[in-house]
Amino acid sequence: MEGGWPLMRGFLLCLTVSLLLQGGGDTFTINRSGFDQDGVDPAAFQAVFDRKAFRPVINYSIPTEVNISFTLSAILEVDAQLQLLTSFLWIDMMWDNPFINWKPEECVGISKLTLSAENLWLPDIFIVESMDVDQTSPGLTAYVSSGGRIYYSKPMRVTSICNLDIFYFPFDQQNCTFTFSSFLCTEDSMLLGMEKEVWEITDMSRNVIQTQGEWELLGINKVTPKMSVGSKVYDQIMFYVAIRRRPTLYVINLLVPSGFLVVIDALSFYLPAESENRAPFKMTLLLGYDVFLLMMSDLLPSSGTPLISVYFALCLSLMVVSLLETVFITYLLHLATTEPPPMPQWLHSLLLHYTSPRKCCPTAPQKENKGLGLTPTHLPASHSGVVT
Repeated sequence: MEGGWPLMRGFLLCLTVSLLLQGGGDTFTINRSGFDQDGVDPAAFQAVFDRKAFRPVINYSIPTEVNISFTLSAILEVDAQLQLLTSFLWIDMMWDNPFINWKPEECVGISKLTLSAENLWLPDIFIVESMDVDQTSPGLTAYVSSGGRIYYSKPMRVTSICNLDIFYFPFDQQNCTFTFSSFLCTEDSMLLGMEKEVWEITDMSRNVIQTQGEWELLGINKVTPKMSVGSKVYDQIMFYVAIRRRPTLYVINLLVPSGFLVVIDALSFYLPAESENRAPFKMTLLLGYDVFLLMMSDLLPSSGTPLISVYFALCLSLMVVSLLETVFITYLLHLATTEPPPMPQWLHSLLLHYTSPRKCCPTAPQKENKGLGLTPTHLPASHSGVVT
């Protein structure tokens, strides 16, 4: 038994190498007799199906080129507290299988087929930012052309990490990323490319996007970085997805009512200061503003401190100061009507000093009379009679 194990291991190694090196022989030749007017016999592709566990290349030193694109069909949720973006994507991939090849003129004119994706080799492409298990629906199909080109599309509900900045809520813009990379294949085995241009992906996403609620798509850009893990280098395509919040809901439900309450509080100063309804009116406004903030708290982000929260705090502070000012004025009026306080000594001295008649109206005419030698008896004002 001990001597038979090396022989068995050598046999398995030779079998594996023979499977990897085959490709030009009859094993992978498409059986053209399986094509007829009624359809295609699955046995015609059985040799290809048996090799789905191996990367479809004739020479393993040549990397497989996989072209990727996607369509953003829905923005389902943006969780600012958990920093997560939930979206729905249609991911499209395209690559070549050199072992699939037939001539349409010899196969009743058939140039494209749909095959079950479970019977084909599929690239192990995943989204790096994804925080959920890939829940791809089973039973998907792929289009296969006569030249061996395979088109594969799959829908995905993606919950990905996104660095959300909510300081300018509700007028904020977010920039999230979708990084496509291979899980096992390095750049020596797989190279990633673009099936469509970025502007085509953007236009298609805008046309088919389903959600017309809180978020809208601004644009999509891409970069092609490399990811190094030790001595291994993986090819990547990173898409930047820019989205913007529609602020209409928050402007109507938050900013406009808050502004109205602050304006009404400011206009309450036109009420007479001696009115008994001024202070209760301001207290009612302040209580209503507190109830308003309590009811609208569900619309505000539960994490961070956005600028709108500072605005609400400032409005509340102004209303509190306004109420305190009204209370102080009412207190002064009460003192003035019940117990008039005596004038402070410093104010009394100041008024007597600066409002003295000698300071305000100097007796200049008397100096002129002395210069003329007239006595007070010669002045017209000294006669007690009335001049007629």
